[in-house]
Amino acid sequence: QVQLVESGGGLVQAGGSLRLSCAASDRTFSNPNMGWFRQAPGKEREFVAGISRSGGTTYYADSVKGRFTISRDNANNTVSLQMSSLKSEDTAVYYCAANYGYSTTYYRSTAANPARYDYWGQGTQVTVSA
Repeated sequence: QVQLVESGGGLVQAGGSLRLSCAASDRTFSNPNMGWFRQAPGKEREFVAGISRSGGTTYYADSVKGRFTISRDNANNTVSLQMSSLKSEDTAVYYCAANYGYSTTYYRSTAANPARYDYWGQGTQVTVSA
């Protein structure tokens, strides 16, 4: 069983920045592809960003491209999401997730599909005030 724990959420003014982190209990952290999703009240969970096992491939939702950056540190079993130029519409609970797919290629279709992820964190709240 893999445990994922997010941290770094909080309240920030529009235009500000936050850095989310996700710590994994998996000792073989380099195995899974990792993703960030978010869910706002009354809305479905949506894809934010994904990163491949090696960190060499990244994907972003159009709504965050150019503002958010996903990265990972396999030596320390963490994945991060640096968020800048935050907008009120970024307000949501943010979740990290791990995909242990056997494919050697991390396709965008996999990255963006929450059903393809095997483990999820408990979420961290991000609130952006106007």
